[in-house]
Amino acid sequence: MLQNTPTPLLLCADDYGLAPGVNAAIRDLIARGRLTATSVMSLCPHWRTGAAALRELKDKADVGLHFTLTDQPPLGPMPTLAPDGRLPPLGRLMGWAYRGKLNAPAVRAEIRDELSRQIAAFTDAWGAAPDYIDGHQHVHQLPGVRDAVVEALAAMPGAYVRLCGEPVTAVLRRRVAVPKTLLIGGLGGGLARMVRARGIPANDRFAGVYDFTGSHPFAELMARFLEGIDGRTLVMVHPGLPDEELRRVDSLVEPRRTEYDYLRGPDFAALLERRNIRLTRFAGLCAG
Repeated sequence: MLQNTPTPLLLCADDYGLAPGVNAAIRDLIARGRLTATSVMSLCPHWRTGAAALRELKDKADVGLHFTLTDQPPLGPMPTLAPDGRLPPLGRLMGWAYRGKLNAPAVRAEIRDELSRQIAAFTDAWGAAPDYIDGHQHVHQLPGVRDAVVEALAAMPGAYVRLCGEPVTAVLRRRVAVPKTLLIGGLGGGLARMVRARGIPANDRFAGVYDFTGSHPFAELMARFLEGIDGRTLVMVHPGLPDEELRRVDSLVEPRRTEYDYLRGPDFAALLERRNIRLTRFAGLCAG
């Protein structure tokens, strides 16, 4: 790449559909050219109501499925994973995954069927299949889940998947939520091998993990996330406008406003210009 050629970057906002304020913030940032992808929680009631407004921006961003297997009501019966009509918290799901419970045939069928329902709910409201699949709280990487994700992607030509790995040296150099970042990246080795074997498109660098405590200004975090990027890099963000629905369904509230304010403002534009970074959709990463 020539020295003066901008470095492409895919900037993806998670959780579209979670609440009206999250939807509004993400749409505004896409319209401003400050996001190039958003991941949809199609099992949430605010997806269908938010799909029409997002459709007006379909040429400006990739829109994918944020496969959800934690904390929300599933779209159909899941007698093992959600016997009371609510999916388990992440810690419990991870424990089951690494004890082999998610590989039991009946549970694999539950996961496969729920993924099919979430894809159908996405497609019904959007009018097209997802551009990609990733996972809420990165569950698409887990044993017993990743198999269903890979099979679904194999039936969606051109769709890509989010990989969450980074070189360990980059994580250590950044000094942001190092144990959490290494854990999330480490969970994804199996998925990475599977999608590469099947020829499924994917990013090859990832960033955006932090602890949401406010211990570092978000502007400082974003500057660290964008240090030394190369290859097909995807950065994850969680902007939103707090509202009562968001407070009811999720614990992550005020950090979303902080992210939104920064991403829409002049300091972020200046950072992109200073680093010679061009925000792009996934196809632009591949072209670079």
